Amino acid sequence: MDATYVFRVTVRLDPDGATLDPDRFEATMEIPASEPGEDGWLFFRDRLWRGEIGDLDAFRAFASELLDADVVDASFRELRTDDAFLDALKVEIGGDLDPFNADSVDEVLRKYLGSSVHVRD
Repeated sequence: MDATYVFRVTVRLDPDGATLDPDRFEATMEIPASEPGEDGWLFFRDRLWRGEIGDLDAFRAFASELLDADVVDASFRELRTDDAFLDALKVEIGGDLDPFNADSVDEVLRKYLGSSVHVRD
């Protein structure tokens, strides 16, 4: 099983004793998805809403810490996954829909990931 959350981030550099031009750049940031049921598997629920970052300020702080650089902007691009991961995710979600306040697995996926799930072989 394999899955990755993909984000577009804008990073600003502010080095001591030097200047940069430009002082910011865009990059693709990929965060491996935890296997369904494992610690961290609810990343999508905690960070995303309808295919967008739910709390941009909190995510920028999180990404800045991960990258050890000042992230000034970010946007969610996709959950890139394979069939096995997506199937396991659906089973795990379906086991308890209450924490998602939803009536179906499909509703949960739409609610948090929008149309940004891309299955690759």
